Amino acid sequence: MLLACAPWQLAAKTPKPAPGNVALEPMLAGEFALQAGKLDEAAKHYLEAARKSGDIGLAERAARIALLANDDRTANAALALWKRGAEPSLALSATEATLALRGGKAATAVSSLEALLRNPDPRGWRYALIALSAGGKDTASTADVLQKLRERDALPKDMDAQLAFAGLAQRLQQQPLVDALIADIVKAHPNEPRVQLLQASLAREAGNLDDARQQLEALRSRLDEIPGARLALAGEYEALGDAATSAAILAGGPQNTQTRALRAAMLSRAKDDPGLEKLYAELKAETVGPGDPRQRLLLGQVAETLKKYDEALQWYDAVAGGNLRDVARLRRASTFHAMGRKDEGFAALRALQNDDAAEGEVVRDAYLAEAELRREDGDEKGEFDAYARGLAAMPDELAILYSRALAWERVDQIDRAEADLRKLLVIEPDNVAALNALGYTLADRTTRYREALELIDRARVADPGNAAIIDSHGWVLYRLGRNEEALVQLERSFALNKDAEVAAHVAEVLWVLGRKDEAQKWFDQARRIDPENRSLRRALEKTGAGS
Repeated sequence: MLLACAPWQLAAKTPKPAPGNVALEPMLAGEFALQAGKLDEAAKHYLEAARKSGDIGLAERAARIALLANDDRTANAALALWKRGAEPSLALSATEATLALRGGKAATAVSSLEALLRNPDPRGWRYALIALSAGGKDTASTADVLQKLRERDALPKDMDAQLAFAGLAQRLQQQPLVDALIADIVKAHPNEPRVQLLQASLAREAGNLDDARQQLEALRSRLDEIPGARLALAGEYEALGDAATSAAILAGGPQNTQTRALRAAMLSRAKDDPGLEKLYAELKAETVGPGDPRQRLLLGQVAETLKKYDEALQWYDAVAGGNLRDVARLRRASTFHAMGRKDEGFAALRALQNDDAAEGEVVRDAYLAEAELRREDGDEKGEFDAYARGLAAMPDELAILYSRALAWERVDQIDRAEADLRKLLVIEPDNVAALNALGYTLADRTTRYREALELIDRARVADPGNAAIIDSHGWVLYRLGRNEEALVQLERSFALNKDAEVAAHVAEVLWVLGRKDEAQKWFDQARRIDPENRSLRRALEKTGAGS
């Protein structure tokens, strides 16, 4: 995934003016507006404070918040004030480049980005990459700027940087530029395994699965020369949906508990019981005496997957002391449940819930595990009873509150979901997950779109590069009727995280815009990722695209 956020995007600490400072009133107004999620108002107040005080830190803060609010006019005014009083910096150049991209000023954008890329500070290219990722109004103009930087030989020669810019070109869906950048990398690093991994990854993301597999097979034939690439190669096969080959690659290298745990996960995903049996025998052969508790826990998990439940219980009982012992106790409960001995499983969880010596996280997880098992049983009353008992014992436990809120939303009890999320925000006002969840829920399940936008904007300030929050932002813009803006955000979210729900959102917006052929392609992509996704099913029903 692309860098989650850039230093110049992060919300800075509020400057503390001296008593009587003329900027105090607008600065406080800005902070209150920011806490309310009113980013456009916050930016204007901070700009006013900066003008009155001459404080460059306030000008910088105003510019950053205005960028998040998509208020380019205020951002440009803040940038002008910032530039007058500050030395050149990476953050300043990145902000200037972003605004130039947004304003369609390609020459200025290229100049600012080139300054970042040629800066001796090794972080410069990362600032440039984020500016390019977040700044453009459309992919074509951003790709054009990236192409100009390549023609001017401004792009860095560092391998990691080259791979990152090629990845950006792929997300911009500019295949000729991708090919050119890959050719540059191959020329500079002809035998570098990461180049082949990148080529395979880009081919996979573009849907060229045969090409991706060819690249991976070529690299696989060289594994003896480059053993350090084994884990990454296995990961690419997993992403390709070939868990069996991933497991085989992992089995061919040095083994430890972590490697075997990954093999177990891949073999389980491939439903390869003979392979799991072989791994189980391999693990048992090495377990002598007290053994490694991690290995005993893994033996229990493999036995449980193979439905050797009695053996799984024995291995879990043999895990001695510490945090792993608590994990084993939780697994014992799920094993009892899988055996049909549900009363014993729930009794084991109750014992953990009432164990005064158990760590708080383990007690919490015992309530969450019970709720999940009750849900699997179709026991809605039992699920919510587990949450209620957990909150009675641990009233301020955020994970239980959050999980119950999502469960209320799942059963269409939106008022109760909102109540839990608001209680969570009383306990922890800046909890990003809760801000995003509440904002998205209000956008998706109510007509309180303005309120939803304010909550999501608060989350965006804290974590501007988070794919889930970008999706929420795009979705609420769509609900507000700002379809073109919504599409930009939703496509950006999908570029960061290939998720069925996001693909369904993109498809619905395209459908409403009348671009139905494109919408069908996105619906197809969402089906390939997760055909049972709730948002996908709702979008298909709403648009009639599935009929």
